[in-house]
Amino acid sequence: MGIEDRDWYQDAQREREKQEQLDATRGKFSAFSRKHLGAKAASPTKTGLIPMMVFWCVVMGLLYVVMTHYLKPKQAQVLANGDLVITRSHDGHFYAVGTINGKEANFMVDTGASLVSVSEKFAQQAFIRGGVPTTFHTANGSRPGRVVEGLGVSIGPVSVTNVKVGVGLNLGDEKDALLGQSFLSKFDITMTKNQMVLRAR
Repeated sequence: MGIEDRDWYQDAQREREKQEQLDATRGKFSAFSRKHLGAKAASPTKTGLIPMMVFWCVVMGLLYVVMTHYLKPKQAQVLANGDLVITRSHDGHFYAVGTINGKEANFMVDTGASLVSVSEKFAQQAFIRGGVPTTFHTANGSRPGRVVEGLGVSIGPVSVTNVKVGVGLNLGDEKDALLGQSFLSKFDITMTKNQMVLRAR
């Protein structure tokens, strides 16, 4: 046997010994697992995956509930003197919950809009029919629609009758509506940093 053959043989022998030690360690670990964890012990990764998914689902659900409550428009308040107070939202706009023709609406106050405005879907659900065909000129271009007169609009206990409502704008959610001048013009409006106060004329 030459020197090179002897070196190769010794290297192979060392590799076999390492493999035998590794197999022995695996065998001991396997025996320990069967004895203490049961024959069908799941790996830590598989065992921890489901609880982790449940945990994050709960966290995301709680965040959704908190953010929904946090961003929900606050109810407008009526002071003892009859003033209607709307609080500014976190995004800088004024929102209020009210009704149009008896159907609940989430208003965004828009002092630059000439009319209270709703989508066609909202109008159908609120039984707002008829009206005069018109074209609305918006930041997103012109849209066909209609203007309906003589509707009741309220925010909390404050109601205004004979209000013109524009129908046909795309406002996002079906309950969304713009509170424009056909309602706001009935009031003297005072604005502070965080509040809008509407006082009946």
